[in-house]
Amino acid sequence: QVQVMESGGGLVHAGGSLRLSCAASGSIFSIDHMDWYRQAAGLPRELVASSRRGGSINYADSVKGRFTISRDNAKKSVYLEMTSLKAEDTAVYLCHVYCTEDKWQWGHYWGQGTQVTVSS
Repeated sequence: QVQVMESGGGLVHAGGSLRLSCAASGSIFSIDHMDWYRQAAGLPRELVASSRRGGSINYADSVKGRFTISRDNAKKSVYLEMTSLKAEDTAVYLCHVYCTEDKWQWGHYWGQGTQVTVSS
């Protein structure tokens, strides 16, 4: 089985910073995507930052220059450093992992989410 766990969310004032962490565990042979999504109340889920095994990284326009995604393949972990936080960043942040346990069958796995609240 594969498990995905996020941590690091909380309450912060506008202009502050937070660092989110996500770790995948289980009998994982290989991971391709490790991504961060967010879903604000009443709005669709959106991709905020994406990373792939080969090193490619992409950000949503709304977070470019403020958020940094990084990855530790040995620890099967991905991180999201958030700075200059705005009220609009308030959302549940979810970690998405695309991986395989047996080399052939790949699947999507999601964490439970961690709440980030930015007060103004």
